[in-house]
Amino acid sequence: MLAAVCATGRRLTREELEGLRSRGERAAEAGLGLRALVRAHLSAARTTHPALPRAAHDHLLAAVEQAVDAFAEGHERAQLLAVRQEEAARREFIDDLLYGRSDLGRLAERAERFGLLLSHAHAVAVAEGPEPYADGYPVSRGIESSLVARFGDRRILLTTKDGRLICIAPADEPDVLTHFAKQAYAATDGGRVAIGRPHPGAGGVVHSYEEALNALDLAARMSLDDPVLHAADLLVYPVLTRDRQAMADLVVSVLGPLRNARGGAQPLIDTLTTYFDTGCVAAEAARRLTLSVRAMTYRLERIHRLTGADPGDPVQRYTLQTAVVGARLLGWPEQEL
Repeated sequence: MLAAVCATGRRLTREELEGLRSRGERAAEAGLGLRALVRAHLSAARTTHPALPRAAHDHLLAAVEQAVDAFAEGHERAQLLAVRQEEAARREFIDDLLYGRSDLGRLAERAERFGLLLSHAHAVAVAEGPEPYADGYPVSRGIESSLVARFGDRRILLTTKDGRLICIAPADEPDVLTHFAKQAYAATDGGRVAIGRPHPGAGGVVHSYEEALNALDLAARMSLDDPVLHAADLLVYPVLTRDRQAMADLVVSVLGPLRNARGGAQPLIDTLTTYFDTGCVAAEAARRLTLSVRAMTYRLERIHRLTGADPGDPVQRYTLQTAVVGARLLGWPEQEL
C-alpha cells in the first residue's frame, strides 16, 4: 500500500481505510495493545523509506498518518464496544444481585467475574447525597480511588443504583465499609450512609442491601441526624411497626387528644420528642426548643391533662414515648391512620 501511494502520490482509498479500521477492530478483539501496533506501522514505514526518492517522503508520511489514524479508529471502536458490553453485563449482574433475581448458582458464577465470592457473608453500605450518584462522576471516582488505594483487591464491589452509591464488602472486612462511609460523607454536603448487617450467600447481599435502604428511609422519617447509620442499631423500629395496626391504635389512643390543643397536635408531639431526646431534662429540652423552662413545664402539664399520661412518670412515660415514636414512623398527624 505504501509503495503504491509513494509511486503515484495518491491518498489512501476508502476501501483501504475501511480495511485498516477492520484490522484495528480485530486487533483489539484479539487483545493486542495499540502502542505495539502503531510501532509496527511505523516500522513498516521505516522499511519503505530508504528506497524512496526524496520527493516521495511527504507522500509516505501522509499515507502513514492516514493509515495509523484509521487503524486506531477501528481499535478504539472495538474497545469502546467492549467497555459498553462489560458495563451492561455489570449493570445486569448488579440488578440481579440486589433484587435477588436469577438462579443462585449462575449468579455465584457471575459474581466471581466481578470480584465477589457469594459463598461468603457480605455486608452492604448505601450512600445518598444531595445530588444523585452516577457511574463516572467525580465523587464516585474519588471514593473508588480511595478504597482501592487503601485496601487494594479485597473483593470489594462499588456501584451505583437509583442515584445512590453502593459498596458491597466481605463481612470479615468491616473496616472497608467504615472507610467507605467516611469517604462518602466527606465527599458530599449533607450526605448520609447506612450500613446493613452481614448475611451469608447471595440472598444475604439482598437482605443487607434492603436493611441499609430501610435505615435511610427510617432516618428521613425519624429526622435522625447521624451521618452514618447502622441497621443493627435500629432494629427496635422495625419491631415497633411489625404490627402496623396495633401501633396505629396506640398512636391514636394515646396522642389523639392532643389534636384538641391550640395549634394542633404537632407542636406538642415535637415537645415530647425533644423532651425524650434530651433524657427527659426539661431545661435542656426548653433550650433546644428556644422556650423558657416555665413554658416547657406548661407544655408538659398540658400534655398530661389532654392525654392523661404523665411524661414524668416512668411507666406512663414509656407509653408516651412509644406512641411518639410510632407517630413519627407512621407520619401522624399529617397522615390519617
